[in-house]
Amino acid sequence: MDAYDLITRNASEVVTEDEVRALADDSEGKRAYVGYEPSGVLHIGHMLTANKLIDLQAAGFKVVVLLADVHAYLNGKGTFEEIRQTAERMKEQFIAYGLDESQTEFVLGSEFQLDESYVLDLHALELETTLSRAERAMAEIKSGDSVTVAQAVYPIMQALDIVYLDVDLAIGGMEQRKVHMLARDTLPSINEDAPTCLHTPLIADLGSGIGKMSSSKGVTISMEDSTEDIEDKVNGAFCPPTADPEPTDDGEERENPVLQIFEYHVFPRFERVVVERPDQYGGNLEYDDYESLEADLESGELHPADAKGALADYLDELIAPGREKIQ
Repeated sequence: MDAYDLITRNASEVVTEDEVRALADDSEGKRAYVGYEPSGVLHIGHMLTANKLIDLQAAGFKVVVLLADVHAYLNGKGTFEEIRQTAERMKEQFIAYGLDESQTEFVLGSEFQLDESYVLDLHALELETTLSRAERAMAEIKSGDSVTVAQAVYPIMQALDIVYLDVDLAIGGMEQRKVHMLARDTLPSINEDAPTCLHTPLIADLGSGIGKMSSSKGVTISMEDSTEDIEDKVNGAFCPPTADPEPTDDGEERENPVLQIFEYHVFPRFERVVVERPDQYGGNLEYDDYESLEADLESGELHPADAKGALADYLDELIAPGREKIQ
């Protein structure tokens, strides 16, 4: 797989394709970044973007992980002392999950976001950003029902972080798209380049296939989960025998989260996936790519229950090193 294919594998969107192709043509030593509010425990959303970071390292990028303690404070996630303690725990889990430590730089936001030059540039961007634009950018990631002044500043800081971390590519889930578009629109006003961006998919709610999986509500999977927890959660997952489920009676769109996790989590990390079955039910099935597994589920060759059993095993293998760090 060449650099461009590694960079864009399983990406929902790149902005822009020409800019990403230019990075791929000379990717060695380039810098990509993603930011996380320290939460203490990696969940499946963190792991999805981490899979992309692993792809980027394979393509020659150095990865910068911003452990955004100031952002977490602005979003009401605790005191600075509490937030920084959880940030330290997250570092170990990211390395245990598979990031190459020699190609990964962890940065606390407070290491540069409180400097005078950063604050003055932040004020300059505030002059270029309407309150309604900042609120729209924050809508997908805010904590609570109302937007505080602190939360309105939050996405503007995210835009400025791209400059101060000196990165070539900004990574985030699709919920970060409005933030990145804000950055592309406003950074030229302070004589900085519009950033190149890559957005990863969102996994549907595990139990219903509706909306997105959330660590704050519904069922999610994290590095705290035991082998038994993972088995129970996956066995209870929504998994019709298709990649394109029918909408609900209320017209809500649905996805198949079991297939999504195979596509975005398992196949990027394992060269071959084996679904174990007794001989009386046809014996084991082996897959070298996601498309073949999806096709077998659609045709009925692969039963959803067997797919879930294999998924639980592979997720447990991915999560086990991080779980040991937590314990």
